[in-house]
Amino acid sequence: MTNWLPNLSAGSGPLYARLADQIEHDIEAGVLASGEKLPPQRNLAYDIGVTIGTVSRAYALVRERGLVSGEVGRGTYVLPRGQNELPLPATENQPFAGTRSMIIEPGKQRMDSTAAPDVGQAEAIRSLTSRILDEHPTEIASYTRTLPPSWFQAGCDWLAQAGWRPEPENIVPTLGGHAGILAVIAAMTLPGDRAAYEALTYSHVARSANVIGRRSVAVAIDAYGMVPEDFERVCAQQHPKLAFLVPSLHNPTLAIMPEERRRAIVEIARRHNVWLIEDNIYGALLTETPALVAALAPERTFLIGSLSKSVAAGVRGGWLACPPHTASRVLIAHKMITGGMPFLLGELAARLVVSGEGAAIHRKVAEEIRIREALARAAFAGQEFTSRPDTPFLWLKLPDPWLASTFKNAAAEEGVLIDDEDEFKVERSGPALHRVRLAFTVPNHRARVAETFSILKGLLDNPICGFDNYS
Repeated sequence: MTNWLPNLSAGSGPLYARLADQIEHDIEAGVLASGEKLPPQRNLAYDIGVTIGTVSRAYALVRERGLVSGEVGRGTYVLPRGQNELPLPATENQPFAGTRSMIIEPGKQRMDSTAAPDVGQAEAIRSLTSRILDEHPTEIASYTRTLPPSWFQAGCDWLAQAGWRPEPENIVPTLGGHAGILAVIAAMTLPGDRAAYEALTYSHVARSANVIGRRSVAVAIDAYGMVPEDFERVCAQQHPKLAFLVPSLHNPTLAIMPEERRRAIVEIARRHNVWLIEDNIYGALLTETPALVAALAPERTFLIGSLSKSVAAGVRGGWLACPPHTASRVLIAHKMITGGMPFLLGELAARLVVSGEGAAIHRKVAEEIRIREALARAAFAGQEFTSRPDTPFLWLKLPDPWLASTFKNAAAEEGVLIDDEDEFKVERSGPALHRVRLAFTVPNHRARVAETFSILKGLLDNPICGFDNYS
C-alpha cells in the first residue's frame, strides 16, 4: 500500500474534483504506479483533513475515467496503462445489463414490453410525416439548431393533468422518456452522488445512472408505493441528491400513491433538499388522475411523459416539465447525452399532440388495453395477481414450487419472453417475491395474446416444471 498524499493547494473547483485531478496527474507522472493500491478512503480523509464523502466521490470519479478499479473489501488499485480500453470483465458489466437479452431471437413472443399496441397508428403517422417532409425539407437534411415553439406547446398539452399545466419555458422536448430522465440525472447530480429509487422500479434508470458514475440506493415500497418513513431514513443516512419515483401506475406493482403520501414524500424532499423525478408515463393511461407530485412541489420536481405507452413507442417522443430556471441546464445535458433531437421525430411528436391525432390514437390504445386486460383476467382466473383495465401488464404471484427466474426460463423455452422480479430490483438484497410481470401489448393480434396466455397458464398448472433446471 502506498503512503501517497496528494497536494490539493493547486487548482480550483470542488475538493473532490481537485483530488481526482491530482490522482490522475500522479498516475500519468508515474508517482502512482500500475497495480498500486490507493490509501483507504477513511485513512486518506483523515490525513488530508477532508470528509470521507469527498474522498469517496474523488475515487468514483477516477474510476469513471478508467484509471482505477475498486472492489468492496479489497480496495482501489491503479489500472495498467491502456487497460481502460479493454472490455470490462463480466463481473463489472453485469450491474448495467439487467436480466433481458439484448438480442431477441426471431419467433419469440414479446410479453416483456409495454409499448403501445398496434391500433393502426401508422396511417396517421404516415400522413403527418409526409407533410413534414413537404414543408421542412431543409430541416430534415440538417441538424436541429433551434426548437420550434410548437414543440414546447405540445409538451404543455401532453403533460397537463388534474388541473395542473406547466409553462412553455419549463419544457424540454426529449428523445423518449428514458433519455429525459437520464438528462435530469446528468444535469442535476455529479459523479459519485447518490440517487434514490423505489426498491422495485423501472431499474434501467438506475443502471443507466450507474454507467455515468452515480450511485443507487433503494427505498422500501408497500402497496401504495414509496414508504415515506424509509425515504426519510435514506435521506438522513445516505444523503441522495435526487429521487426517482413512479407514483401513478407503478411499474411493476401497479400501485397508485395516495395524495397524502405524495405530500409526505414532498415534505421529506424539501427538508433534505432532494430533487424529485416523477415518471408519469403510465399515469397518462389513467382515466382518473391523482394530483401530480409536480403540482405539489413544482420547485423541485421534474415531470416526465412520453408517447411510448399510449401512442407509439417508435416515435420516441417525450417531454420534461422542469422546475423554474433548470430547463436550459437539462436541455444541454439531453443534447450532450443523445446528440440532440432529430427534427423529424421532434416535429412528428409535436404534431401528433397539437393536431389531436395523438389523443385519438390514445383512445384506441386505451380500448385495446382494456380488451387485452380482460383476456388476462380470464386466462389467469384463480391465480393471485394485480391488474387494472387501464394498465398494459399484470403482476403475477407464482404458485409453489415456482421461482420467478425458473418460470421465466421455462416460459422462454416455450417461446415466450417475460420479466421476472429481478428485472425491477435496484439492489440484490431484499425478500424473494416469486412474482413476474406479464405485458400484453406487443403481439399484433388478440388471438396471439390469448394463445400466449394459454402457454403460460399451462406452465402454472404443471408445477413439476418448477423443479426442472431450464438453461
